[in-house]
Amino acid sequence: MVFKQKSTDPVTMAANACPEWQSLPGEFFSADIFYKADLDRIWRQGWLFVGFSCEIPEPGDYFTLKVGEDPLIVIRGEDGVVRAFHNVCRHRGTMLCSEPSGSARQLVCPYHQWVYNKEGKLLSCRGMQQELDTKTLGLSLVTTEVLCGFIYLNLSTQPSEFDQARRIMEPMLRPQGIDRARVAKAINYTVNANWKLVWENNRECYHCNINHPQYIKANYDHFNTDDTSSELMARIEAKSEQSEKIWGKQGLAITHQNSGMAPFPSSGNEGWFSINRTLLTDGYVSETMDGQQVAPLMGDYKDNSVGTLRLRTVPNMWCHASCDHVASTRLLPVDKNTTEVRVIWLVDEKAEEGKDYTLEKLMPFWQLTSEQDWELCEAAQMGVQSSGYKPGPYSTHKEYNVERFVRWYLNQLNKVQE
Repeated sequence: MVFKQKSTDPVTMAANACPEWQSLPGEFFSADIFYKADLDRIWRQGWLFVGFSCEIPEPGDYFTLKVGEDPLIVIRGEDGVVRAFHNVCRHRGTMLCSEPSGSARQLVCPYHQWVYNKEGKLLSCRGMQQELDTKTLGLSLVTTEVLCGFIYLNLSTQPSEFDQARRIMEPMLRPQGIDRARVAKAINYTVNANWKLVWENNRECYHCNINHPQYIKANYDHFNTDDTSSELMARIEAKSEQSEKIWGKQGLAITHQNSGMAPFPSSGNEGWFSINRTLLTDGYVSETMDGQQVAPLMGDYKDNSVGTLRLRTVPNMWCHASCDHVASTRLLPVDKNTTEVRVIWLVDEKAEEGKDYTLEKLMPFWQLTSEQDWELCEAAQMGVQSSGYKPGPYSTHKEYNVERFVRWYLNQLNKVQE
């Protein structure tokens, strides 16, 4: 008989001690040891959404970001390929690009002027000895995948495979035409809360009825098993039947036909991503303030009755796509109690602001909903840091996806340790 040695790693021990259906102890949101474990075991291991290919349409276009203490640059090469690199010179480690975005003919280190091309090759290192092997001193490449316009990267030296996510998500994403879109607007937020609290907020609509008056008018997922009446279920079923006929003509299918939120995330190889098309309430064809279409149809859509396409990938992205626009949210950890959040609105690549759409009609639905959530997350961070905080119970009716997220998170802490 083989006995498995019990882990003495304090993070693993703490993770294993967390009971089901109960909120995490405060140290998971405020202690340095757990923040470091989050970076090492989750953010530097999993697939991270970083941006859209339409943000860098031409060779030399780039944007930068930081994952914890790792500065990164995403750039389109002369060959049209999107690549990501550690934004660090191979000479003495100076950060190459400090601007959030731009266009560059070459990447030049500001310290000693080492020069790299758009594909990361070292072109020049003046003042160095002639026998130096410059072929080995290109920028450190980060594994990158582009999925229907979504750019993902993986910081691990042995990244998990991406093919399964591509195989499942690509058929549903393709009609939206995100690879044929343009950025209408982007807003960056600094949220004073641990990244997990931001995700927990996203994974339940227990708080929606009071805090999101705009969102609940458009969606059914704030209802759950304890408050979904037979009349409401009949309405959803009737709307599903009606929508299936209309959507079927466009080759689309409803994949979530119930009240409540679609289950996500879960353990296993597919647990980090989820995509579904779901209904909007009567009178709504887009997630806008009045539910009406406010921009030209995107992608392959021929009719505005397509519901919403919803994509989520842990640890850092969720996206709601209506017939006429996309609103995506990207999280990046800054420190143990701060998260950088970027919300991007996309429209069809041919849409012109002022002529085909206005920001005043496009943005408020998700801008208001997001900002309402950031305020709640910051209040939650203040609470879990308190000496008076004690973990409390989750609602099995309304917080099942918070429980799923917490189980996924604890599993990731254990997986890498194993």
